[in-house]
Amino acid sequence: MTLTIENHIYRDGEGMPLVLVHGFPVDHRMWDRCATALMETTDAQELAQFPIWAPDMPGAGASPVPTPQDSGEIAADGAYPQALDLIADAYVELLHAAGYGQAIWAGLSMGGYVVLDIQRRHPETVAGIALLDTKGDADSEKARENRVQIARECVERHTTEPVMFFTDVHPGDSSVKRSQAYIKQFGAWIREQQPAGVAWRELMAAGRPDLNDQFARIEAPAAVICGLDDPSSSPKVMRPIADAMTHADVVVTEIEDCGHFSAWERPQIVADALLDLIARVPRAVDENR
Repeated sequence: MTLTIENHIYRDGEGMPLVLVHGFPVDHRMWDRCATALMETTDAQELAQFPIWAPDMPGAGASPVPTPQDSGEIAADGAYPQALDLIADAYVELLHAAGYGQAIWAGLSMGGYVVLDIQRRHPETVAGIALLDTKGDADSEKARENRVQIARECVERHTTEPVMFFTDVHPGDSSVKRSQAYIKQFGAWIREQQPAGVAWRELMAAGRPDLNDQFARIEAPAAVICGLDDPSSSPKVMRPIADAMTHADVVVTEIEDCGHFSAWERPQIVADALLDLIARVPRAVDENR
């Protein structure tokens, strides 16, 4: 059973790819500003022109929504406990199909779940790992129920309205999160998603396992990146993740006046952190293609 994902290639190049895994409920375009910063910085500094990829998760952007039959086991509440594994396998298959044995994986929020599961299932493919605004916890019972309910509403009403709260403004939000530019852009991206695809990703996340045991198993160079104003993955959440990486060379980047979608809010700072990670990945592993 293999899920179909569409790859967006920001840049072809030499050496192993940097694979950017997007968050929920949008698609690969949340990486646009960061990818541009990465390319402009490497051009300016005459660094190696490494490939930059940003696949759309199943059901996001250009990737089709998997059928229930292709989603693995279905729990009593409708969640998909095997779907995260299927996504991880699909990303690795994409890598292998292009002739690569390893990549530098960067995942933001839900994308972090995918990258951690790639570490769990395919550690040999991880030459470097970046975790942005994410966590290792499985959903609490209440959070799981909420995801399942949102998925049901998206499908029954054929709308993405149940996840439009990602554009709501709250006290303590970063200046970018409060800006009309953010509200307009993320609102447009959310409305452009397939309601069934939003629902599928919610059911995948609802069924995902706890991945906190993976941090201590990471041996590749690592980056932990988060916004100080992220309501769900602030330094209070992300610092313990870095501390748990006892076998990794890890660098933590905490970004002032920045919320959950750090790669869009502060693209240059995130790009610089990713370039630092790339510089710490041993060049010998470039010979895997």
